[in-house]
Amino acid sequence: MIRTVTLSVTAGLDGSGESRAAAEWAAREAQLLGLPLKLVHVWEPVPAPMAQAPLLGAETRQHWTERSEMGVPPAEGWGRIPREAAEGIQVRHPGLDVFTEQLSGRPAETLADVAKDAELLVLGSRGLSGIGGFLVGSVGLSVVAHAERPVVLVRAGEQAADEHEMDPVGIPSAATTYRPVVLGLDIESPDDELIEFAFAAASRRGTSLRVVHGWNIPPYYAHGLSVDLELHGSLAAAQTTALTEVMRPWRKKYPDVEVTEESHYGTPAGHLVDVSREASLVVVGKRIRRNPVGAHIGPITHAVLHHSTAPVAVVPHH
Repeated sequence: MIRTVTLSVTAGLDGSGESRAAAEWAAREAQLLGLPLKLVHVWEPVPAPMAQAPLLGAETRQHWTERSEMGVPPAEGWGRIPREAAEGIQVRHPGLDVFTEQLSGRPAETLADVAKDAELLVLGSRGLSGIGGFLVGSVGLSVVAHAERPVVLVRAGEQAADEHEMDPVGIPSAATTYRPVVLGLDIESPDDELIEFAFAAASRRGTSLRVVHGWNIPPYYAHGLSVDLELHGSLAAAQTTALTEVMRPWRKKYPDVEVTEESHYGTPAGHLVDVSREASLVVVGKRIRRNPVGAHIGPITHAVLHHSTAPVAVVPHH
């Protein structure tokens, strides 16, 4: 008998505010996709002195301390985190199938492994400012670097209304239309999985897709280009035409999605960060490399993960 595997939207939980925001985002995405939601909590055994370290966060320390005082192993006590999150999500999202799973191991490695059986994996991100943020952010970056399924990073405090247009009186509202989905695309090697993910995300949100491409001067043209505006203009026009050609078959495949194409001279990282303020989701790619050493995240994706104000989906591709 052939066993049918039902994929889920999976969210990693650690009791922090950013992981709760990620779980809520994952619940909304699961409903859009018509898939169940799985909440995964990874417990890593920590030496006793580290269990009280301030970098673990107040809520995490509270769970650890409360259960330890009662003679309950920390891993068992930490089971409250996904269970309580699941109960709250089921109240706010009636009809959504929610499951929980508690695992033990190194969080980055365990979550990257969990991602293999997920439609997408959703994690919270505090960014990399400050030592506490770096420790939290390093897990997310490691998962993004090694996962071979899409990973979405969500900022603490992210709410449904943040992904929608303002209402007529200028107040954020989840009842209005979604803001555009933004796709950062390299047209020198456009990947179908990346483009498909972005179009599908825009389609199920009923919103437009904003495609951002960056280009640079070929080395053999670079010398003296600053005074050759005509050459610069012709190169810019060629890049715009190439972007249009890449998008042509996708416009036909997704006729319901309005597409805006933007071709900019230089790296697109800064522009992607700028437009993230008006986006419901930013989609970027990451090439799959199976070398276990190092974090294989391209500089553009790395910059967007650090600075985007919208949730960021990193789609791995070959």
